[in-house]
Amino acid sequence: MINDAKLVFDEITKWGLRPSLVSFNTLLNGYCKSGKLEEAFRLKKAIEETSLAPDVFTYSVLINALCKESRLGNAYQLFDEMSTRGLNPNDVIFTTLINGLCSNSKTDLAMQMYSKMLVRGIKADLITFNTLINGLCKSGKIGKARNLIDEMSREGLKPDKITYTCLLDGCCKEGDLQLALEVKEKMVKEGIELDDVAFTALISGLCREGLVVDAEKLLREMTKLGLKPDDATYTMVIDGVCKKGDVKMGFQLLKEMRRDGVVPGIITYNVLMNGLCKLGQMKNASKLLQSMLDLGVFPDDITYNILLEGHCKYGDPEVLEKLRSEKGVIYDYASYISLVEGSIKS
Repeated sequence: MINDAKLVFDEITKWGLRPSLVSFNTLLNGYCKSGKLEEAFRLKKAIEETSLAPDVFTYSVLINALCKESRLGNAYQLFDEMSTRGLNPNDVIFTTLINGLCSNSKTDLAMQMYSKMLVRGIKADLITFNTLINGLCKSGKIGKARNLIDEMSREGLKPDKITYTCLLDGCCKEGDLQLALEVKEKMVKEGIELDDVAFTALISGLCREGLVVDAEKLLREMTKLGLKPDDATYTMVIDGVCKKGDVKMGFQLLKEMRRDGVVPGIITYNVLMNGLCKLGQMKNASKLLQSMLDLGVFPDDITYNILLEGHCKYGDPEVLEKLRSEKGVIYDYASYISLVEGSIKS
């Protein structure tokens, strides 16, 4: 595609015509989107060698491409260069730089850039605010994110699904489940539907705090709304109920998971296997292993380590020897400890 554009561009010059800045910018944008940044900069130089000069669009495209490659120093240089040339950065350029800084966990610098934007009299829009709020939440700066949401409201901008989901996810990751649930209630009150990301964040937070019953309820609420939990979401809840000793519920959720068209992976089976082994249900663990093999899900090192530990504590010595011979080598320290403890007990 970009090659075709280059051919057309070359034809213009062959006919003795002078490409317009729009033609230059179109090709330059194509290079940036194709990841050919060096070609894009060569074209910028070519523009400067004509009677034309790069405009705000030229700089905007190049700064965006540099930020995507995390070349923030170069992006800053271009930002300063355009300013010295009398070009005023617009809201798009500021938001692009803010996003680049947030994506690289430089939220303090992103806030400084936001301040520069306001000093220049450029108002932040919803995209700019959400970019900052997302970055702050991912960095664990929930207080600052909440302050920005208040600032949004004062500016007459209404927080949307993205705003609240970023805040909710951040609260869950920081362990502030109470605030996360308050955000959920606020979303419901304002008629904003929770999506898969919001539900998964809450379920993860509840499981982390050991509130498995609430996590399970939320999973049911999610499916009732027509949302489809993925493998990871189901597995979080299965892991939670198994750690509470309710392996039966774990298998019930596995059944529901399959019914909903979600294919369980090795991690899901390992979670169930661990639940069975912790309870000393080694026969059921062996049945689960056979079921996995029948379904084409092959055990990994973790599966064998779980089984080794289980058989050391509760199992048949013959099965243990079989597992040892099947696996051959003891893969890690956990396996070694399991075997040593088993031999001491015997």
